[in-house]
Amino acid sequence: MSLKVEQGEATRAALVDAAIALFTDKGFAETSTTEIVRRAGVTRGALYHHFADKEKLFRAAHEAIEKDIFQRARTVAETAEGGAVERLKAGADAFLDSCLEPAVRRILLIEGPLVLGWQRSLDFDNPYCARRLLRASVAELRPDEAPEPLAHLLFGALWQAGLVVAAAPERRVEMADALHRMIDNLFDG
Repeated sequence: MSLKVEQGEATRAALVDAAIALFTDKGFAETSTTEIVRRAGVTRGALYHHFADKEKLFRAAHEAIEKDIFQRARTVAETAEGGAVERLKAGADAFLDSCLEPAVRRILLIEGPLVLGWQRSLDFDNPYCARRLLRASVAELRPDEAPEPLAHLLFGALWQAGLVVAAAPERRVEMADALHRMIDNLFDG
């Protein structure tokens, strides 16, 4: 990899990191691009070289958070003891744990749908959307059914549980227990 490419990637990463920090603290609307470039230690020209506008930068910050959660949930699920149901529960627990983090709460759960729109969350084309992991689990657990409808429903339940946990961290265990019972009822019964 050339030095210029490495520098470009480092600049992009600095912008995304600065955006995550500022969007978490202040929200999308209250964060200026001036603050982002100052925090990242780059020029405004560098910002617009990598991102057409603040919304594109928000999308990159959102995707970075999604990717991190996706990788954590997949790793936890792959290493969980037991069968497919236990792996699904472990992945759900990893998602709920992530909802305790301020960046996940603000950028992914609250502002993501507002800034990026809900339509984005209805597709399976995002490589780091948790819905893809859910679809794979449903396909394994119910191989004779189309997995998408149930994956959408599970995603909705998981998202709602995440919102509850983000707003009231003391309810983390309660929400996980309810999700586990729901998963058991769907796949063990």
